[in-house]
Amino acid sequence: MQQVTLPSGDKVAALGLGTWQMAESRNKRADEIATVQLALDLGMTVLDTAEMYGEGRAEELLAEALNGRRDRAFIVSKIYPHNATRKGTIAACEQSLKRLKTDRIDLYLLHWRGSARLAETLEAFTELQKAGKIRHHGVSNLNVEDMEELFALPGGKACATNQVMYNLARRGIEWDLLPWCRERKIPIMAYCPIERADLEKDRKLNDFAKKHGMTWAQAALAWLLSKPDIITIPKTSRPERLRENHGALKFKLDKAQLAELDRLFPPPKAARPLETT
Repeated sequence: MQQVTLPSGDKVAALGLGTWQMAESRNKRADEIATVQLALDLGMTVLDTAEMYGEGRAEELLAEALNGRRDRAFIVSKIYPHNATRKGTIAACEQSLKRLKTDRIDLYLLHWRGSARLAETLEAFTELQKAGKIRHHGVSNLNVEDMEELFALPGGKACATNQVMYNLARRGIEWDLLPWCRERKIPIMAYCPIERADLEKDRKLNDFAKKHGMTWAQAALAWLLSKPDIITIPKTSRPERLRENHGALKFKLDKAQLAELDRLFPPPKAARPLETT
């Protein structure tokens, strides 16, 4: 499995699994659990969830899937902004730990910026880290201005990642946020890496993928995996689709292929607001 290095020096899988919209249907539960377990078997050990996903049900599903396998997983969970006060963060983390049936969360993120002061959230993250309840902490959906504010605060420079929307059709972060994070050796965690499957309808991508012997999803993921500091977390509930996503690892895009994708999906030519939907 290709790996990405966190600021601490720890290495994590470059390709993982998202759990957004999991645990919302009983009929899908068996497939969802099988998908999580297959992800572990394939080395896709970064498993991303949040207290928001199903109001904790996705965390509970992960716990069920990881029964007896917890130590093989790198669990990422996220806290609601309205819970992100100092006391609220600690309480929310405790609830996530109970739902996940584990004694620690590997990476705990602020889901997006809210009214709680970043300084309070960081104080709680630091306290949780010292107590062994979380191993690393970071943020999600923060722009450059937010990141600069974060870095100026005590504990801010310990930020392990910024999880943002990033894919071939959403390249705005390449103008400012991605270079900012790269300068500070903070990897980006890319959510919606295949644009919630909307890229499946893109003829340009399908033609590119067919020409190079891959599926459209593998082409989109291979593009992200060509970048050494990007962790990508495509969500799927189906084992067969997970195997397809995992297959992207065998495609190492060369300079000509990357240039072709740049022509088909041009990088930004000006600053853009951070995209979240």
